[in-house]
Amino acid sequence: MRKFNAGKASDLKPGEGKSVEAFGYYIAIYNVKGEFFAVDGTCLHMGGSIGEGKLEGTTVTCPLHGWKYDMTSGQCKGEPFFKLESYTVKEENGEIILEFP
Repeated sequence: MRKFNAGKASDLKPGEGKSVEAFGYYIAIYNVKGEFFAVDGTCLHMGGSIGEGKLEGTTVTCPLHGWKYDMTSGQCKGEPFFKLESYTVKEENGEIILEFP
C-alpha cells in the first residue's frame, strides 16, 4: 500500500476542502465535521474541480454546473449511476494521509 502525505490536518478546518495530486491521481479532500474524506477530484459531468466545490453537510457541489456528491461515499446525488472513486484517508500525527492500493 502506498501512502501520501496531503498536509497538516489543522490546515483544513471543518467545512473546508482542497485538491491534491498524488501518484498521478487528482484527489479532493474535505473535512466533514472533523472527519476527513477523499474522492476523485474531477466531476463526472464536465471535469470541474470537486476540491473547489462548496460543502454543505456531507454534500459537495461542483463549481462548474452544480452536480452534487456525497463526500462520505462519492455517490452523485440525483444521478444514481454516477459515483466518484473514494480513497482511504486517515489522520496520523496531525497529518492527512491518503492510502492507495
